[in-house]
Amino acid sequence: MIHGVLLVDKDAGGTSHDAVQRARRILREKKIGHCGTLDPAATGLLVLTVGKATRLTRFLISAPKVYEGTIRFGIETDTYDATGEVVAEKSVEGLDEAAVREALEGFVGTQEQAAPAYSAKKVQGRKYYELARQGEEVPTSTKEITIFELEATGGLDEDSLAFRLACTSGTYVRSLAHDLGRTLGCGAHLSSLRRLRVGPFRVEDAERLDRIEELRSAESDLGSCWVPFDEIPLPFPAVTADAVQEQRIGHGQTILVRDLAADEGDWIRVSDRRGRLLAVGSVTERIGAGGVGVVQPRIVFAETA
Repeated sequence: MIHGVLLVDKDAGGTSHDAVQRARRILREKKIGHCGTLDPAATGLLVLTVGKATRLTRFLISAPKVYEGTIRFGIETDTYDATGEVVAEKSVEGLDEAAVREALEGFVGTQEQAAPAYSAKKVQGRKYYELARQGEEVPTSTKEITIFELEATGGLDEDSLAFRLACTSGTYVRSLAHDLGRTLGCGAHLSSLRRLRVGPFRVEDAERLDRIEELRSAESDLGSCWVPFDEIPLPFPAVTADAVQEQRIGHGQTILVRDLAADEGDWIRVSDRRGRLLAVGSVTERIGAGGVGVVQPRIVFAETA
């Protein structure tokens, strides 16, 4: 059993589920999850949680994402990307680069976004794309997202534009491309996409699965694409437990923490004095004005039990 985070640079063509299945075979570990899917045509960073790190997936999956890609104007598809069937074509003659850049800026901020019909979102146990492929009505549902950055990274190249995007988890980049085309009146679809970052994790530190398999076969160190369990960065404050607190945590009991930089309801990472991750807890109570808080362990790892 190994525990940690594996950073995969996904190839185009396979699904995120395919990557997880292959990683299970390479690592000989059944317990592997992922922190946000990539569409089959997309490439880039896929963050996999391995072993007991799967219990941390829910904290990592909500991290902001950064992408780069290309939008093609003048053609709309049913999937909003290059894999779909063309449903409309319009002339891009006269498309103005300044107008495109201004339209991109208009998407920055918090907004409601509708999921594409061809997506893995579910209704009553059925995925949207299953309904769409069978010609059934796909419900319209929206989700609040935030676009932190959306800008062109080059000039308008005939009918295409390269871009960089930073956004909250759950943002459909295909929908952004589609909506941009509608805003400009010429239609558009996402022609390529690569994920660069998931929270603190970077694609520069990832490896393709072929390379990971080579390293494992040679019993070599995985290098930067492997983050050991105790070194996994979590998006909330950390505290260090003493020996007595460590025993209490092992039995699921609360601990008192001084100088706690967190509010009631916040999540807390609890480690021992050697840096081992003992538990993830939440602040259940603040006591007085001295910064003392009560932390209840919510996820306790086996070594401390």
